[in-house]
Amino acid sequence: MLYRGYLSLVDRLPLPSLRAQRIIAFLTILTQGGIAVTGSVVRVTASGLGCPTWPQCFPGSLVPVGVSSNVHTLHQVVEFGNRLLTFVVVAVAAAIVLAVTRARRRKEVIAWAWLMPAGTVVQAILGGITVLAGLVWWTVAIHMLASMLMVWLAVILYAKVGEPDDGIVVQVLPQPLRWLTALSAVALAGVLVLGTMVTGAGPHAGDKSIDNPVPRLDLDITMLVHLHAEALVGYLALLVGLAFAVYALHAPEAVKTRLKVVLALVAAQACIGLVQFWTDVPAVLVVLHVAGAGLCTAATAAVWAAGRIRTTAPAPEPVTV
Repeated sequence: MLYRGYLSLVDRLPLPSLRAQRIIAFLTILTQGGIAVTGSVVRVTASGLGCPTWPQCFPGSLVPVGVSSNVHTLHQVVEFGNRLLTFVVVAVAAAIVLAVTRARRRKEVIAWAWLMPAGTVVQAILGGITVLAGLVWWTVAIHMLASMLMVWLAVILYAKVGEPDDGIVVQVLPQPLRWLTALSAVALAGVLVLGTMVTGAGPHAGDKSIDNPVPRLDLDITMLVHLHAEALVGYLALLVGLAFAVYALHAPEAVKTRLKVVLALVAAQACIGLVQFWTDVPAVLVVLHVAGAGLCTAATAAVWAAGRIRTTAPAPEPVTV
């Protein structure tokens, strides 16, 4: 009965076109990745404790208290601004749920859409834990990795929104290549984990308090950087192997194009990482590197989504190994 009441309320909204649904789905990708980038701005400006508590900004106040506080005003503005962006993420996540529900999309699409607000709530809680724990490096790492997972899920949602509900599922790539694509995603996850460890041992802790220094990862950062770089090489090697296989099997242009994009993004990300290492990790490159991580995650998810699609067109000839 509650669900029917919910549907009756949703039915009062304008019926969204497929184009509108795709735009909102695309905005979920931008917002989920964008808040990770703004989070990196919080970190490199040492504003992680600009609001030292959660869910309030200061004890007894939901908003910054300005110069009357011992916390620098700039840090308050940066951290509170990042918190406000959470409401934008929530609004877009709610919008995609309402859009696909109003359009009576298939259950699979609606289920994927609900992951957006659910994941955003989890992310907000993780952010609160990060602040309350005093920016301990592993809490920041989990927060970052969760953002990348949300970017992946948002890309899959975007792909599913664009597919016809009454279509048939077509296996574009043979199963061995699907497994290779999945393996590249696992390799990407390893790269991201090691990247957060490099950050945990690096100079940008998110706060510069002398009285209460932020706990850091006590490992040699040069060793971690090399491990991170070697993991990236492995990830890139899997993508190159996948690209050769895709071209050898004459896969559709959509798959080839997405692979070209992800290869270019990974190469650019590697260049940013090298410059970071050679220039003592300047703040602006940290932000670009986080943005690059989100783009690589989104592009890899797009390759995965292209391997099996739902379509009303005649199925392409089976691709054989």
